Amino acid sequence: MPMNLSLPDQLFEELGITWPHAIAVVLSAVGIYVAFLLFVRIFGQRVLMAMSTFDVVVTVMLGSVAGRVILGHPPTLTSGILGLATLFILEAVFGQLRSSMRVHKLMNSPARLLMIGQDIQEKTLKRSHITIWELHGALRRAGIRSYQEIACVLHEPGGGISVLRRGVPIDPRLLTDVAGADHIPDEFLAGDDPAGDHLGSHRQG
Repeated sequence: MPMNLSLPDQLFEELGITWPHAIAVVLSAVGIYVAFLLFVRIFGQRVLMAMSTFDVVVTVMLGSVAGRVILGHPPTLTSGILGLATLFILEAVFGQLRSSMRVHKLMNSPARLLMIGQDIQEKTLKRSHITIWELHGALRRAGIRSYQEIACVLHEPGGGISVLRRGVPIDPRLLTDVAGADHIPDEFLAGDDPAGDHLGSHRQG
């Protein structure tokens, strides 16, 4: 920094941003956001989970890489605010787009069944890149003490694992966006719910 600058000029140089840098920040934020959505779609929602120490390290690294790419050099307060504003705007825009079922399916992987009753869906587990130990950890966190308590376990589009217990029949409306829901036995479903017609027709097909 030149020493002959006045204090306001020094502050602007430290905290402000030039127009070329501002444009670069916005374009970088858009690029990294779209790239992240694409990678999640390709590699699956497993990348959104933090189920091990390694996952936490990778998550921190992803955030660090994204931040450096967006802010550029040198990072300033104004570039940080502009980068955050761009990301929030992108999230709002894509949030509106996701309200369309067609766009939602394009941008998100469907929920998938990891367990049906006591049966572990090995192929889905491998496809989701989840180990049996990580599955067991999720079951313990859900308070499951025995496989006999399980109706089904799902890997959600957001990366989380949901556990539905036996005892109360599952409303088929909760399963309309679940891949492989037609393999869930009728004994686990609320058969008298008229909303189940959609799932029933899917089963017959």
